Amino acid sequence: MSQDQPNNPLHGIKLATMLEQLFKEYGWEELGDILNINAFKNNPTYKSSLKFLRTTPWAREKVERFYEKNMID
Repeated sequence: MSQDQPNNPLHGIKLATMLEQLFKEYGWEELGDILNINAFKNNPTYKSSLKFLRTTPWAREKVERFYEKNMID
């Protein structure tokens, strides 16, 4: 079931894609400093960070807002 979300700039962008693009642009250290998320500060990996974001709503929301503000034209 597909729902149209014309006012949602993140519609259709997967969390994995967001994380990959943010990592390429900023790196783990800078993401950890900017967003203050320990999953990005303490021995981060792509897989562990993605798992953390999928199970932690406040952190996911923080990443999504940052992505929307800094990565979407």
